[in-house]
Amino acid sequence: MHTNTYKTVNGEGLRFGIVRARFNEAITQGLLDGALETFLSAGVKEENITVVEVPGSFEIPVVAGSLIRKGTVDGVLALGCIIKGETMHDQYLATAVYNAISMIASETGVPITAGVLTVNNREQAEVRSGSTNMNRGHEAAATALEMAFLKVSGKY
Repeated sequence: MHTNTYKTVNGEGLRFGIVRARFNEAITQGLLDGALETFLSAGVKEENITVVEVPGSFEIPVVAGSLIRKGTVDGVLALGCIIKGETMHDQYLATAVYNAISMIASETGVPITAGVLTVNNREQAEVRSGSTNMNRGHEAAATALEMAFLKVSGKY
């Protein structure tokens, strides 16, 4: 059973970038919808959310880093979907994406929350991006809220 380990954070005044991959668009749109719902319900103003779409998950780190270097965001949310295929391509792609966003976040001190699904099939992706309590967009946004709050409050 999944338990909610996220703190409720008031997002008023926080600024976020969301980088969404269009590949597997129906899935990533569900993640985006979940993330936006979480941000808005936490008090983040719509004008403080910048959404940038990229072709696929591999392109997410470039834009995430660019948003951070502009200094206009307190946190970035990376949304994508990598589905296992017949080759090991998914493993290489996921490793590259996660390593890059981890490195950028560590080097800049600005949190990048990974909402990039790595699943075995489309059905798993649909469950994790739909309107259920398993929507990973909701979870990633909740994590982004908490991390951005910690950052702007000077706790790290």
